[in-house]
Amino acid sequence: MEHGGDLTAVRARFPDAPEPWIDLSTGINPVPYPVPALPTEAWTRLPERAQEQALIAAAARRYGVTDSTTIVAAPGTQALIQTLPRLLSQSRVAILGPTYEEHEVCWRRQGHETTIVTDLDQTTDADVVVLVNPDNPTGRLVAVEDMPSPSKLLVVDEAFIDLLAPACSLAGNLPPNTIVLRSFGKTYGLAGVRLGFAIAAPETADRLRLEFGPWAVPGPALELGRLALGDDGWLNATAERLTADRQRLDDILVEAGCTIRGGTPLFCLAEHPDASTFVERLGRHGIHIRRIRHQPRWLRFGLPGSDAAFERLRNSFSN
Repeated sequence: MEHGGDLTAVRARFPDAPEPWIDLSTGINPVPYPVPALPTEAWTRLPERAQEQALIAAAARRYGVTDSTTIVAAPGTQALIQTLPRLLSQSRVAILGPTYEEHEVCWRRQGHETTIVTDLDQTTDADVVVLVNPDNPTGRLVAVEDMPSPSKLLVVDEAFIDLLAPACSLAGNLPPNTIVLRSFGKTYGLAGVRLGFAIAAPETADRLRLEFGPWAVPGPALELGRLALGDDGWLNATAERLTADRQRLDDILVEAGCTIRGGTPLFCLAEHPDASTFVERLGRHGIHIRRIRHQPRWLRFGLPGSDAAFERLRNSFSN
């Protein structure tokens, strides 16, 4: 499975490109939460239950969850995506696509009958429905009132929802037979921390905790997650900056001949009639973007992280 962010491979393709590379191939905030000095004990001691409970309390407040026993902290959302298919017997799974392909890979790997559908009306016979909301890469947003109710499980991956209105999320008003996934690293720009959350009914949350076992989240991640999730001022300022930067990115891409197809505050989905040439041109200028495998005209752009990066992107289309 090909993912964004692999600069080693792209450097090998374009060995003469200028350094440093600008990596626009992910949907990760390019201006991360400032990492403070962490207590030495976060590195030297095994994580303690009280530390995990403090992180869970911060996540509950941030996500509008009233019952903290429904939240499970995990070493990244990807770990949760890989674990969920192991909790159910073989089922008919419908995934609303196009979307993040690891969902399909992980359900198929565990032997589930898995189908990609393009409309929620096609999910009526499924035991399990999976959707990414807002979607990656299209930005499609399914309203809370339009969510399906499959017989076994609804999985809603809200990895990119942090910067949308709280009413867009199911986390604070969880329907029956539903698991919501939330990502820490994307909005806070700290993907290397490997921290994510599942919000589920208490019995399902308990099963997930058993699957991960003790010390699932390392001490530095517990401490940093607690601090960042409690910092309202940083998140509000970040939302303003990302909104402005996303508009700035759209304007540059339209000037370059792209059509904007969608996205979220953290990335833009664009279409170009000659996407391959577009990617090659940017690669020669040391800029890495993401192709969409099943849509050859689609390109996904993360946000540049500085004025210099924006100007370098703009200039790559004229030089």
